[in-house]
Amino acid sequence: MRVVVAGSSGLIGTALVSSLRSDGHDVVRLVRRPTAAPDEARWNPERGQVPAAALRGADAVVNLCGVGIGDARWSGAYKQLIRDSRITSTDVLATAVADVGVPVLANASAVGYYGDRGSRVVTEATSPGTDFLATTCLDWERATTPASAAGTRTVLLRSGLVLSPRGGALGRLRGLYSVGLGGRLGDGRQYFPWIALEDHVDAVKFALTHDDIEGPVNLTGPAPVTNAEFTAALARAVHRPAPWVVPGFALTAVLGEFARIGLLAGQRAIPEVLEAAGFQFRRNTIGEALGSVLTR
Repeated sequence: MRVVVAGSSGLIGTALVSSLRSDGHDVVRLVRRPTAAPDEARWNPERGQVPAAALRGADAVVNLCGVGIGDARWSGAYKQLIRDSRITSTDVLATAVADVGVPVLANASAVGYYGDRGSRVVTEATSPGTDFLATTCLDWERATTPASAAGTRTVLLRSGLVLSPRGGALGRLRGLYSVGLGGRLGDGRQYFPWIALEDHVDAVKFALTHDDIEGPVNLTGPAPVTNAEFTAALARAVHRPAPWVVPGFALTAVLGEFARIGLLAGQRAIPEVLEAAGFQFRRNTIGEALGSVLTR
């Protein structure tokens, strides 16, 4: 396959590009800076500029663009950046995909689409929530409409917490837990839908090559856990206690709206579409996933 990837420099994008190339696929990376390698093509989503030549002949486009939701306090300006970095890039790329006639678009989204669902099991058929992340995800997914309306098979990758030894949320938590400073957040009953990075990459590749997969796909492990269960599993994995509790009011005081929506709320999301299509996870439990990533 020839696959064009936007957002290739992030945690998931870097791993996906490497894996696709290991499988023998041709990968073109869309970058916003001047190109520095033959496999790069420059684009500017803010100006609506996508090089058609980079998309011609592509079998699929994967869009992973978006600033980190937890990288800064949610000021009005940062919330707008969260939306713009996702929705604008998606709309521009989906329109270009439609114009060129690329057969497949796999576009990032997140399980935040569902809002806070407590202990209710969440599948791809569950309706969207109403908080900031949920409405952002809803608009993000709607921005793919130019592609789907043109007949492109469009896959919406609703990702959970991606576990990797090379960064992401786990990279930040590992240091705290390793020195005995780990602990649950709030009452710990909110669900943390997780997925190992290697399974996330495999799932994206699976979606690209299975014509029966279209629309929303939960990229989460088959056994979601609560924050308290995640805390206990991570503490066991690093062989340290995790005795602390960070009260919800303290998190909210420090982190504002992000704490309430991003840390103290959760989704018990299961990968119904992937499992129905026959996808096989390498890491089926949080213990297996943490044991794998923390030994690397």
